[in-house]
Amino acid sequence: LSSEFWSLGLGDVFDLSATNGSGTGDLLDEVVKCFDKEAGPDKALDGLPRIAVVGKPNVGKSSLINALTGEERNIVTSISGTTRDSINTRYKAFGFDFMLIDTAGIRKKAKVFEDIEYYSVLRSVRSIEESDVCIFMVDAVEGLQKQDLNIFYIIEKNSKGVVVLINKWDLIEKDHKTMLEYEESIREQLAPFNDVPIIFTSTISKQRIHKALEAAMEVYENRTQKISTSEINDYFQDIIHATPPPSVKGKYVKIKYIQQLPTHSPAFAFFCNLPQYIPDSYKRFLENRLRDKYNFTGVPIRIFFRKK
Repeated sequence: LSSEFWSLGLGDVFDLSATNGSGTGDLLDEVVKCFDKEAGPDKALDGLPRIAVVGKPNVGKSSLINALTGEERNIVTSISGTTRDSINTRYKAFGFDFMLIDTAGIRKKAKVFEDIEYYSVLRSVRSIEESDVCIFMVDAVEGLQKQDLNIFYIIEKNSKGVVVLINKWDLIEKDHKTMLEYEESIREQLAPFNDVPIIFTSTISKQRIHKALEAAMEVYENRTQKISTSEINDYFQDIIHATPPPSVKGKYVKIKYIQQLPTHSPAFAFFCNLPQYIPDSYKRFLENRLRDKYNFTGVPIRIFFRKK
């Protein structure tokens, strides 16, 4: 039988059995010869910022990446969910250099019927987990819905930077107040974590798409900033003295010192005598004071109280 294939002149022919695996070794040896010996993981890409484009299906994620790269990397149709896999693209233009990740849309659980759809959602969540900053796309016509808020929560829960991109803005009837009122409504719905950049765009007309990249890179810088222990303690000394933690049952909480933790996202430890008595309201107070002093726009801040 193999001689018949030889006669076709298509190149080497390998006899093998898929049942017992015989002959597959020779085939694999020949395949390996075709590999580029220099190929392999590009270590130079390891240090690049990773920016994921996330949102519900059909919100314009693939259109955004296609507009940025000038390539039809992804199929773009009016049918929601046509992007099944996460696609990584190195974006190096206009002074930017980072990895751009397009993901399958994250659907409501009730709509996840097929296995392929289920694993698409898992890959999308994994892309968020592996990213540094998420460009979170929202349909301007539909507004911020429950499923959008669920996606935003996943981003916040994983302590990722975020830029909110309101797409299809060209479809909205507007006057000089519309954008401001829309932005205020978005921030109210995102509270308490609403210190985020909000950009209005149309991926079809490419309106403000590069502004979204600028915002994403600024958020990346905000997320990776480090504050020395001496600086942050000097800053909080007067603040805590003027507004100390409330006493509980006659017991007074004394914060002794503060330290930024060596984590990928901003996290701070407040060392005190009675950490269990500090209420969430005071935790939010400390976070707000951090944001007053330092630029953490677009970045969740984690605060921990530890016994000392």
